[in-house]
Amino acid sequence: MGAVTQVTDTRIGPGGERRPEPHEGTDSAAELNRAVGKQVKLLRERAGWTQKELGSQLGYSEDLIASLERGRRTPQPEFLDAADDLLGAGGLLSVTKEDIAQAKAKARVRHPAWFRDYARLEGEAVEINFYNNHDIPGLFQTERRARALYEMRKPLLDEETIEQRVASRIDRQKILTPWPPPMVTAVVEEAVLRRPLGGWEVHKEQLDQLLRLGRLRNVELQVMPMERTEHAGMGGPFTLLIPKGKPQVGYTEVQNHARLATDAEEVRILAARYGTIRAQALTPRESLELIERMQTSR
Repeated sequence: MGAVTQVTDTRIGPGGERRPEPHEGTDSAAELNRAVGKQVKLLRERAGWTQKELGSQLGYSEDLIASLERGRRTPQPEFLDAADDLLGAGGLLSVTKEDIAQAKAKARVRHPAWFRDYARLEGEAVEINFYNNHDIPGLFQTERRARALYEMRKPLLDEETIEQRVASRIDRQKILTPWPPPMVTAVVEEAVLRRPLGGWEVHKEQLDQLLRLGRLRNVELQVMPMERTEHAGMGGPFTLLIPKGKPQVGYTEVQNHARLATDAEEVRILAARYGTIRAQALTPRESLELIERMQTSR
């Protein structure tokens, strides 16, 4: 057998329950978000407005205003400018735009320890292949979809961990944009695309994203239809990737157990299985047409 890296989450408490994940150090960007959020709250209350009223004036939801005031969301430049003007802050909010941008740039995106080996290899990959049977690949997820998935995790994750994980997942997507980009293929189950996780608005936005990404020249997205009577992927989801100048590796992640496989025979079997899965799925063109029909059916 060749080298196989296996990393599992050992934070298991009495009775088998998983303990809440601890913070991974101080996050200056998060601290700045909280400070700016307090300023927004102070100015809003001074104006005599509720969160709902302020959101209505600025075109944002009440929940978003609440999240911004608690420091759970990073305020965007356009929000800071609009809120500064509306609340008569005299530049108090607008002036924080540069600081927030610098804090985000300095803050290293931190992946969970068990995921770091894979994330490093993914960043070096010239080819990435996904088979997903219960979710959409993280590289394809919208920010709202990713946040909804982390918010529904059990046991619950704390708000800071959620924001950190969302930022890390979205940051990974930058590997799709440099030139030359990696070749990416993905097979996703039809049932995944019909389940509106996060609500219909979030789901529609996610379908839009899949259509956009599926039309990129370096991306081939396929859907495994529910009507298939034979399916080579019943063993569960997995990823195959080829880091630049290195052999292909496999990665699986199930119930908080992550495994990076480098054994040549094991990887060969996964690659052969993936080839069969792709052959059983709809073609990329048929898949995009199916997603378009889903998008307009509601």
